[in-house]
Amino acid sequence: MDRYAVFGNPIEHSKSPLIHTLFAKQTQQVIEYGRQQPDANGFNDAINTFFTEGFIGANVTSPFKLDAFRFANELTPRAKAAEAVNTLYKRQDGSILGDNTDGAGLVQDLQRLWGELNGKRLLLIGAGGATRGVILPLLTAKVQNIHIANRTASKAQQLADRFKKEGAITASGFNDIPEIQFDLIVNCTSSSLDGGLPEITPSIFTNASYAYDMTYKAQATSFMVWAEECNPDIRTADGLGMLVGQAAESFYVWRNVRPKIEPIIEIVREML
Repeated sequence: MDRYAVFGNPIEHSKSPLIHTLFAKQTQQVIEYGRQQPDANGFNDAINTFFTEGFIGANVTSPFKLDAFRFANELTPRAKAAEAVNTLYKRQDGSILGDNTDGAGLVQDLQRLWGELNGKRLLLIGAGGATRGVILPLLTAKVQNIHIANRTASKAQQLADRFKKEGAITASGFNDIPEIQFDLIVNCTSSSLDGGLPEITPSIFTNASYAYDMTYKAQATSFMVWAEECNPDIRTADGLGMLVGQAAESFYVWRNVRPKIEPIIEIVREML
């Protein structure tokens, strides 16, 4: 039986074992999937032991994505772009491939919800690792342009400069977001986890069609509620579909089988 696990600290809250077990059942794959919680500085020892003991692949979450990035023998283009790895795979020759499936998970969920992204104008709120991990997949999906807004404008500009060769991308602080009509606004910050909101002007939502929050909860997140208050016609979604989508992409990297995500989203949603 092929064995996998998710690495993080803390990790007891992770839905990954449930999601991958459901994927395996759906696709008739025989796998075992567990959790690993190394100490803050213990990732390398833990992952070396993990692969030595015969495990095939791992998902990696906070705070170990940079450790996994450094650990991999080879990186996919999207992992290089993200400068972080959330998927490790031990290949037949023993080498370790590092991938990042977060951006693919977001793109697939946005397409599932609202159709193709080509020609869309996007506002990404925040300039941290979550944002960096999705820019290349969004540009590859042929969005018209991306604007990154961050509390510290220079950090947003650094990201924009890094990806400007890949497509149309601009940046600003929260207070000087350009007054253009964005089709889609994505909250890449974790503000909703504690009921907070990003410090952007509410008028940004007025002409937008969609608002997406990367975090998820049993009920609508604070960002989703705020977007709907600002624009009753806007369509909103949380990041549960992204979570399941990035897991499905990992499953495909490991198994070369692509699960259907909608039934799994429904099951996980009922358990929140």
